[in-house]
Amino acid sequence: MKHLLNLLAAIALLVWGSHLVRTGVLRVFGANLRTMLARSMGNRFTAALSGMGVTALVQSSTATSLMTSSFVGQGLIALPAALAVMRGADVGTALMSVLFSIDLSWLSPVFILVGVILFVSRQASTAGRVGRVLIGLGLMLLSLEMIVQASEPMLASPVIKAMLTSISSDIVMEIVMGCVLAVIAYSSLAIVLLISAMAASQVVPLDVALGLVLGANLGSGLLAVLTTAKSAVEVRQVTIGNMVFKMLGVLLLAPFVGLWIRFIHPLIGSAGPSVVLFHLVFNIVISVGFIGFTQWVADLMTRVLPKPQDDKHKRPQHLDPSALSTPSLAISCAAREALYQADVVETMLAGILDVVKSNDEQQAQRIRKMDDEVDQLYSSIKYYLTKISREALGEQESRRWADIIGFTINMEQIGDIIERVIIDIEDKKIKKGRKFSEAGMAEISEMHGRLLNNLRLGMSVFLNGNVRDAKRLLEEKVHFRDLERAYSSTHLARLSDNTVQSIETSSLHIDLISDLKRINSLICSIAYPILEEAGELMPSRVRTYNEAAAEANMHAPPSAAHMPRRDSGGNA
Repeated sequence: MKHLLNLLAAIALLVWGSHLVRTGVLRVFGANLRTMLARSMGNRFTAALSGMGVTALVQSSTATSLMTSSFVGQGLIALPAALAVMRGADVGTALMSVLFSIDLSWLSPVFILVGVILFVSRQASTAGRVGRVLIGLGLMLLSLEMIVQASEPMLASPVIKAMLTSISSDIVMEIVMGCVLAVIAYSSLAIVLLISAMAASQVVPLDVALGLVLGANLGSGLLAVLTTAKSAVEVRQVTIGNMVFKMLGVLLLAPFVGLWIRFIHPLIGSAGPSVVLFHLVFNIVISVGFIGFTQWVADLMTRVLPKPQDDKHKRPQHLDPSALSTPSLAISCAAREALYQADVVETMLAGILDVVKSNDEQQAQRIRKMDDEVDQLYSSIKYYLTKISREALGEQESRRWADIIGFTINMEQIGDIIERVIIDIEDKKIKKGRKFSEAGMAEISEMHGRLLNNLRLGMSVFLNGNVRDAKRLLEEKVHFRDLERAYSSTHLARLSDNTVQSIETSSLHIDLISDLKRINSLICSIAYPILEEAGELMPSRVRTYNEAAAEANMHAPPSAAHMPRRDSGGNA
């Protein structure tokens, strides 16, 4: 029992080490890996090479599959190119299994020591995240050595021998077991290394080990399919298409397992290296042999999983669940959906002036219904962001996370204000058949035009983070406030002149320009995080009590308490 527990603990340590490496690399290089993939889609061969490189870094073809699927879901790359990326990703993870099969146990304590020092001393920085990766690498190497040590005492157990005899020479059972293990461990790399170590220790016969390797390859594809089961059709086309390639590869090479054992294994000599080399050859064969069929499989997936006709009108479109495993990519998805929310708000805002001028009640109702979409988008974006692990975000990504939350809150509040404005226009103007005076209408039109320009500028600031534009936005806040004060005064002047139209719409006019000012304030608040990060945010204009008192004392005459005391003769 003790040896079995040691073996299970070593397997768990191997899986955990691969998880640390994968998440650590994504945290450090996530944005760069995404750019590397996006720029290598010129042809299927460069796409395959980029998939190989990315997977070698993250040590997970599943992570590469999810990242690539997200690009397809957002319309950034085509399906054939994504399938070509996956052909290279399978080779990349196989190359890493060959690397880890080499005896590098002497590096384990070095990696762990250096990694812990970096992680503890500079946890929130890039160096700390690199330390996390080194810890994961050290744990993987340590766990492989522990698996070998724990396996040796178990070889004499009659129970183990009976179990191995029951599955021996049953290729279907071996493939199923390997597939299940890869799904449970969330890593085909970890399972292949485990099978290699157990084969080297003669815990499993070589023919069984090779069957398990085929199953592990199938399991990595199934894992990606299960992860994206609830994603958009375009995303599922990538993972299911990749699964088709893996199934074809298993069907093609499974009959040749016996030939490998008979002709190739004697040249290698050892069971452990034979397992990982078989894994590498399998992936090279299906990647090189099938890369010319990516277009054919893409067409097949398009027919089997057609995109619904109304899918492009379905919302939200950019909040891809499969992107959550790559924090930088998930942040980008949320930002794109937030911009769409702002587009809806812009449409609502632009429609206000039409309703005011035309008294179109149907247009007013359409604008009010759009607020429901704004609220729904806000809830979806907020929920999506909460599913992103804050610990997995770097400092810059954490600020972007907070910026997106603040931006969506502002857009939701602007939508609510616009809805209330439309209700007021309906109740106080349309139903009563009233009109603004010519001067009042000109004032509202000018404020509305300036407000619409400010919203577009605010969207640009949110997207690009330009400091100069952020300063312009805050300057517009001052101008808009002055404009609101001036037009309030001119409206009161018209009331003094007994202008009938101004008197009838006075309440609505004052409320409307006040609401426009509130909307402008929410828009201008987009600039604050940008300027604060750049160190350009001015201190508060509100004076403290001590500053006000000091200024008052400088100009006030001396009080009796501070005047020199004099005696009865008038002497000081």
